[in-house]
Amino acid sequence: MTQDSRGARLRRTLGFVGWDKHGDGKVVTPGEIVKPRERLSWPRSIGLGAQHVLAMFGSTILVPIITGFPVATTLMFSAIGTVLFLLITGNRLPSYLGSSFAFLAPIAAATASGGMGSALFGILATGVLLAVAGIVVHVAGPRWIQRFMPPAVTGTIVALIGFNLAPVAWGAPPSGDDPGAGFQASPVTAAATLVAILLVTVLLRGILGRLSILLGIVVGYLVGLVRGEVAFDEVSRAAWLGLPDFSTPTVDLSVLVIFLPVVLVLIAENIGHVKSVATMTGEDYDPLMGRALIADGVATTLAGAGGGSGTTTYAENIGVMAASRVYSTAAYWVAAGGACLLALSPKFGALVDSIPPGVIGGAATLLFGMIGMLGARIWVQNKVDFGDPVNLMSAGVGLVIAIAGFEFATEGGLVFGAIAIATVATLVVYHGMRFVARRRGTSHEEAATPAAVPVTPPADVPDPR
Repeated sequence: MTQDSRGARLRRTLGFVGWDKHGDGKVVTPGEIVKPRERLSWPRSIGLGAQHVLAMFGSTILVPIITGFPVATTLMFSAIGTVLFLLITGNRLPSYLGSSFAFLAPIAAATASGGMGSALFGILATGVLLAVAGIVVHVAGPRWIQRFMPPAVTGTIVALIGFNLAPVAWGAPPSGDDPGAGFQASPVTAAATLVAILLVTVLLRGILGRLSILLGIVVGYLVGLVRGEVAFDEVSRAAWLGLPDFSTPTVDLSVLVIFLPVVLVLIAENIGHVKSVATMTGEDYDPLMGRALIADGVATTLAGAGGGSGTTTYAENIGVMAASRVYSTAAYWVAAGGACLLALSPKFGALVDSIPPGVIGGAATLLFGMIGMLGARIWVQNKVDFGDPVNLMSAGVGLVIAIAGFEFATEGGLVFGAIAIATVATLVVYHGMRFVARRRGTSHEEAATPAAVPVTPPADVPDPR
């Protein structure tokens, strides 16, 4: 069998479709959209792909900066994950897979207890579980997930992850020669970064407004440079071209419990992405929902196996599509190629590593709070009724556990962190109270049905995933 026939068989198996040129490939008539299976001319598609690289860049590199993972490695697996997503969904669902902020707290906990290898094992296991969930959804349909994770629960899980990270934004107390990390490392630089992000968001229009996180980091970097907080020694020594640093996971079953809640968040994010793109294009993408979960699961598994952070579908890129009205998957192939090229430059990685900790603290102050408020946004959009005590109490218990940082350890040394405890508590309280209330006739049914989990923010708001 020839290589061409193997490729053709794979494309048929995946239902892979190519592109038809939209009109003359140059002009999009007002009121029209360029659908995923269409494309503009290749020069225009390359330009759109570059916009998608810029849109995902700020949040994608911020995750490895905060966790200490290699930036170039994360970018490389982001590009590979995007290609896999396009292949597995048959080239019919436009999406970029960037770093998920849902992994921040579990990575920090796992790294502290068992090093980077343990964190990578947690990421790998998360990807496997997400892929399994995708297979189930593909076979059985998405309704079981929507019943298990109604908006009251999904919003709480997303919110508690963001609020649990609040101490990370401030940073650990400095000691000795350690200047500390986060906002307190350099309050002036951190404040400049935060103010710059806020001002860019409201002052600039179009793609620049959506790059507020990236532009704010640039401003903070320049402030840190003026204040003598930037060192270029590693940048000058780094080569212009080279492979990223790959790492392998270390089997550590004790970290699985702290990564389990991330699976639920990734499911919600992917469902929200599919629903959002379907609304904007007028297409029915429900049949692809299982494939989307499988693809993100495979991408996250590969990232964990090689030293990158876990991935998720990116709302920043949905904003670019909404502004341009071009939903062509061709632009995402270009974006994946662009990210791959950036990953092959060690000098670029060293430049990112030189960002002062105060800059990260300033950006994290906003981003972690936004993650928490995205959970609240899910409640609002789905009209969750907090007059229903089941919704109110399950959310209240989960949030307090996460914010307070509850932690339990077994005699065998297994530690259960706040996010894992809060997620389990939210699910148990919600479904347990709902079960009893229905049988006792005291149930207050939710005002909204869990038909969708729209975790994507509006196009003019940067999404910290």
